[in-house]
Formats: sequence, structure tokens, C-alpha cells
Amino acid sequence: MALTNPYLKGVYDTVLRRNPNEPEFQQAVLEVLESFEPVVAARPELEKNGIIERIVEPERMVMFRVPWVDDQGKVQVNRGFRVQFNSAIGPYKGGLRFHPSVNASVIKFLGFEQCFKNSLTSLPMGGGKGGSDFDPKGKSDAEVMRFCQSFITELSRHIGQFTDVPAGDIGVGGREIGFMYGQYKRLRNEFTGVLTGKGLSYGGSLARTEATGYGLCYYMKEMLAHKGTSFEGKTVVLSGSGNVAIYACQKATELGGKVVTMSDSNGFIYDPNGINLDVVKDIKEVKRGRIKEYAERVPGSSYTEGQRPWSVKCDIALPCATQNELTGEDAKLLIAGGCKFVAEGANMPSTPEAVAAFLENDVFFGPAKAANAGGVATSGLEMSQNSLRLSWTFEEVDQRLQGIMVNIFKTCIEAADKYGHKDNLVMGANIGGFEKIADAMLAQGVV
Repeated sequence: MALTNPYLKGVYDTVLRRNPNEPEFQQAVLEVLESFEPVVAARPELEKNGIIERIVEPERMVMFRVPWVDDQGKVQVNRGFRVQFNSAIGPYKGGLRFHPSVNASVIKFLGFEQCFKNSLTSLPMGGGKGGSDFDPKGKSDAEVMRFCQSFITELSRHIGQFTDVPAGDIGVGGREIGFMYGQYKRLRNEFTGVLTGKGLSYGGSLARTEATGYGLCYYMKEMLAHKGTSFEGKTVVLSGSGNVAIYACQKATELGGKVVTMSDSNGFIYDPNGINLDVVKDIKEVKRGRIKEYAERVPGSSYTEGQRPWSVKCDIALPCATQNELTGEDAKLLIAGGCKFVAEGANMPSTPEAVAAFLENDVFFGPAKAANAGGVATSGLEMSQNSLRLSWTFEEVDQRLQGIMVNIFKTCIEAADKYGHKDNLVMGANIGGFEKIADAMLAQGVV
């Protein structure tokens, strides 16, 4: 699919001109703008008020130096980022990613996607994202602490509970959030819900750890029910072995599915009897090892080096690793293997060619901005608990999460149907998330 609307084409040409070396951001914008064609045609006030031009341009982006001292006493310098993309419906909200691949393009793509994802949750949250090219792997706790303190010292002047509320992402877990929160509190002399993903002892929410993986499966459950079926008896192929993958595996199994694969950057494991999650957790969460160790410990399982699991026959695929991990060729393998349902647990894990292949071959496809919104939804619930000075039980948070994911699916289906794209969840997620933001922007004038 290519842009045919002259207005949208002009906006995209400007994005290309202004952001020439940012392929991830360009890809994200094109995918979203393609969905807006029927909306722009039906709503001329969007063009008149420059809504699309404004929505593809961040309200603010900061890039800063992060100096810190390693355990050998040597000064190291990393680069920090925060993009505050759109605040029309609430304070900026989005994770911090610490990974060598982080650059302006990746942060802008993630922040842009976050706007629509947060809108879909129905919670009052705008879109933002941030991070650094710092790699916490192999660093001591003391080194991570010094980096986090330096990072948040600069970032603290740009965030706040009513302004911008960061969370964790790849490379930023409870340890990193704790170090950053402690330094923020020290600098500002206040105890507020400025970061989410906090520890339970100082304002964190139960079920936050499980939220993205659980939410993914709650969304897939709605996809399956819409087609008159369920997880029961289905074979599930899943990529990744981090937080999202582990809890997606757990919930898919609880709902009656059989998860047979998991992966990391080196390769994937296949267990025809269903993944033993206790072994995976021991390898990845306790020993911080590689997924190949699973095959050495579980009889009947196998490990394939240097490949992803998309050649394995399945009914359901849940890509939960990283962006662009599932290519057009991978999509063809899944289709040939009988896969009928795909939902994205990672951010933009399917390439445009893969998405096109799924839609053309009657695979029911749930895009990331809808399917993996459970994490940020529960971050929003953590913000609510912090504001109320209350702590809800795991069951209360999980119940609210399920309700949010059911409503997200409903929004996607209704938005797709409204503009003549029945059951196209890509169109539905983009349009459903966009219209709420656009209406708020129209109401607030040219800002």
C-alpha cells in the first residue's frame, strides 16, 4: 500500500526531508499515514487545521551528554534522549531504553507509536520515549547506579508527574528505575509518581511486571473470540525470552495454548511438549544465561542457532523480541505452516512486507500499538495509585488490565468498520488512537 492522498503524501515528503537518516521513524510514520487516508478524506477539518503536520512533529526533543565513571576510574560518556511527542490528551508517557542501538530515529519511532498506543488505553496519557546508548549488560551495580544518577540528573529538569512520566523498557528494569527514582527524589526533594515500574516498597504497582505479556494474551483472546475460537488446544510460536515473552508464555499456557518456542538474539528453542517456563525463568532471570541452555536441560527439546522460530508450524504467533524481527519471508513461512493469528508483543516487530503478507493471506493480525499496550496501561494504573496514595491488589490491577485490553480491541474493530476496513486491526488501531488525539488537538487550538 502506498500513499495516494496528496495532503498525506506532502506531509510524508516533509518528514523524509526533515529526517533523512532516520529509517525507523520514517517507517513508523508511513505505516500510520497509510491508515489515515479514509479519515482525512472524511474529515477536511484535519487538513485545514494542520493536524497531521503537527502530529508527526514532536512537541519537544532533548539530547544530552551523560558522563559517568566506571569501576576502573575512567570517565565514560554516553548520549541521552527524551522525545516529548504529543501531550494533547495527558502528560507525556513512555519508557526509557538503555541499549547500544538507541539513537534519535529509534527514540522518535517509539515515541510516535506511543502516542497512539496510549490513546487506545483510554487513560489520560500523551506520548513520549527516551533512553541512552548505554549498555547495562556486563556492568556492575555501582556502574549502573552512577550512570543512572548522571542520566536522571539532566533528565529531571524535563520531567514531572504532571509533565512527563517515564517508565522502563529494554535495559531498564527495577534496578535502573530505583537508582533513577532515588536521584530524582534527592534532586527535587519530593516523593511523587514521576517514574513508573517502581519497586513495590516505594509506590510500584502489582502486576506491572506481567502486564505487557498478559495484556498481549488478553488481546489475542479477544481476537480469537471474534473469530469464534479460543487459545484452547492451539499451538503458539513465540519469540524472545525477556519479560514480555516470559509472561506471554505463562498466560497463553494458562488460557489453554501450548507454547513450543522461545528465542534470544543467538537462536531459538523448540519444545514439542510445551515450554517449561520454570527452566526459562531460571536461565534468563536468575542466571542471566542464554536460551540455548534450555535444550541442554530439557529432554526432547532442541536449539537452532542463528535463526528465528517462524518456520515452526503453529496456529498463533506472538513476536515478543524486538523491532523488524519478522520479515516478509518469515511471514510466508508462518502462513505456510498454518498460522492464522498474529499479535505483536514487541514494538513494531513485523516489517511492512510481513504485515502486508498477513493481511493479504487472511491472517488475523494485531499490531503492537494495540496488542502490547498492557504495559503502558498498567503504568497508567500505577500513576493513578500514586495520585490516590493507594495500592491495589494484584487481582484488582489484573482485572482493570483485562478490561482495558478488551476495550482496546473493541475500539480497533469499530474504527476499522467505521471507515470500511472490516476486521483490519492495523487500520483500526491507527485510526482509533488517532481520532482521540486529533479531536483533543482541534479543541485546544493551534499549539
